[in-house]
Amino acid sequence: MLKPLALALGTVLLASCATVPKELAGTYADITPQQASNGGVSGTAVRWGGDIIQTEPGRNDTCFYVLGKPLASNDARPRSSSDSIGRFVACKRGFYDPEVYAKGREITVTGMLQGVVTRKIGDYEYPYPRVEANAVHLWSLPVMYNRGYYNSWNDPFWGPGWGGGWGGPWGYDPFWYAPGPVVIVRPAPPPPPPPKG
Repeated sequence: MLKPLALALGTVLLASCATVPKELAGTYADITPQQASNGGVSGTAVRWGGDIIQTEPGRNDTCFYVLGKPLASNDARPRSSSDSIGRFVACKRGFYDPEVYAKGREITVTGMLQGVVTRKIGDYEYPYPRVEANAVHLWSLPVMYNRGYYNSWNDPFWGPGWGGGWGGPWGYDPFWYAPGPVVIVRPAPPPPPPPKG
C-alpha cells in the first residue's frame, strides 16, 4: 500500500513543479479561437493549444489544424478533459512530419493572428483563425504504469467484487492496487465419476 501512495505523492509533487516551456513563455491576449473566428484581430499575439486534427506540410511551411482546448495555467499544456474552445490553424516555416505531429497529439503554439481561413467540415464552411506560429510545442504522450492487481476473491474480509480495487458500491479505489501480476482464481474441476463396476 505504501508504493501506490508514494507514486501518487510523487505525481502531485511533479505536477506542482511543472513550468511553462521556455519557447511558450510570455504575455498573450486573452482571446479564444472561437472569438477570433469573426476576424478583425490580426496582429494579436496568442498562445493556443489543443488536439491536432490534421497536419499539412506545404512547399515552405507546415499547417496544423487544431481542436482548441483551454491551457493549464502551470505549464500551458492543453487540458484534455475540457470542452473545445473552437478550432484554429497554426502555420510554421519548415517541414513537420505528419506521422510525428499526428492526429490526436497535443500541441501548444504561440504566434500572431493573421486573418481567417475557411475550410469545409462536411458541408459546413468553418472559419479557422490563422496563427503565424513562432513556436510549436508537441507534448509527450502520457506514460502508462502497470500497477498490478489485488485479487479480492480470496480475501477473508472482502467478498467478490468488494474492495480489492473494485471498491464495491464506492467505485474504483487506486490505493487497493498493489504491484504484481494479474491473478485469476478458478474453482477446482469436479472429480471424475467413479468407475462403473
